[in-house]
Amino acid sequence: MAEVKLVLRKKPNKEGKFPLALRITKDRKSSFIHFGFHLSEDEWDEVKQRVRKSHPNATRLNNFILKKLSEANDHSLELETQKSYVSSSAVKQKIKPSAGSTFFAQAEVFQQRLKEAGKYNQYTADKPRIKHFKEFLKHDIAFADITVAMLERFKAHLITKHNHSERSAVNHIVMIRSVFSHAIKEGVIDPKHYPFGKGKMKIKFPESSKIGLTQDEITRLETVELQGNADHVRNLWLFSYYFAGMRISDVLRLKWSDFQNDRLHYEMGKNSKSGSLKIPDKALKIIEHYKAFQQTKDDLLFPELKGVDLNDKFITQRTIAFKTSAIDKCLKTQVAPLIGTDKKLTMHLARHSFAQVASDKIPVQILQKLYRHSSILTTMGYQSNFTTQQTDDALDKVLNMESKP
Repeated sequence: MAEVKLVLRKKPNKEGKFPLALRITKDRKSSFIHFGFHLSEDEWDEVKQRVRKSHPNATRLNNFILKKLSEANDHSLELETQKSYVSSSAVKQKIKPSAGSTFFAQAEVFQQRLKEAGKYNQYTADKPRIKHFKEFLKHDIAFADITVAMLERFKAHLITKHNHSERSAVNHIVMIRSVFSHAIKEGVIDPKHYPFGKGKMKIKFPESSKIGLTQDEITRLETVELQGNADHVRNLWLFSYYFAGMRISDVLRLKWSDFQNDRLHYEMGKNSKSGSLKIPDKALKIIEHYKAFQQTKDDLLFPELKGVDLNDKFITQRTIAFKTSAIDKCLKTQVAPLIGTDKKLTMHLARHSFAQVASDKIPVQILQKLYRHSSILTTMGYQSNFTTQQTDDALDKVLNMESKP
């Protein structure tokens, strides 16, 4: 168990007095919690762990520090009962959180952690959601006061008062769940206040229709005459499609060194799964098109991220988001009209298009490997949006039976 002890730290202030603190020691590593009081050495009884009577506020200070010492020991015991290993810093966080234990105080810490982790997309998406929740409540709130009924009212408020879609409203609830999970992980709140899960609020995303380009539309996209930026974004879309709907964030990160022995070797950014794929002949033609711009083997294949510090994850994700927005705009305004489609042509549609063309043709186990899903259930759920052959055949069978005399 962590050792919790009251000490005078050996860093005197300008008056020559020393800060009174709680020292939490575990495995020879210590963390300190300062109380904001300074004492001279002759005012502190190290043996009895008390402020001497010579101090004018000895009684009040002793009552205060004894209470804090008792709380610290209780929290330490609680943590070590719940977990097999607890560090001194974890005990400190439990006793004195780095931020307040109210929702919006922890939401700020949560946002900062996202930024530090380079998660730009989640950071920018959750920032307005936190703002909307604050506007709904009009004040900060303790986690214990966030109930299922309140969350349901907030969800209804977003839909009826602000015209948010069902999916957008659910994403707001997911944000609140994420802040709760963060606060519990940090030891700031008791898990019993968690309002999600069995018997509480369940999060369920509404089903959405997914549709991709048909094979004819893809052929027109491959053959239409394009120049300049329109030709470039067409290449990006087709390159994604040829590699099983590779995400644009992965496409833009590709380096020349990722192509070896007629195969593409890369790590998927979303789940860090690595693997390799054969380079299709159609993709090889696109690669050859950009060969003239290669200087070293570590150069990026496509130009969007050139000059960006890829070690800075936040800046990289932000740049990808900006570039993707520009690419999608060009696809929708300059390319889609030329291939005669009224579908919303975006980079993400390349993934849907591959799934649609692959449906009923490729076993789901192979698609799982192509998509690099961790679970085959994820692949089955995703692919179910595009698997229509069986239902189409069943419908035809019934209608043909009805038409017979």
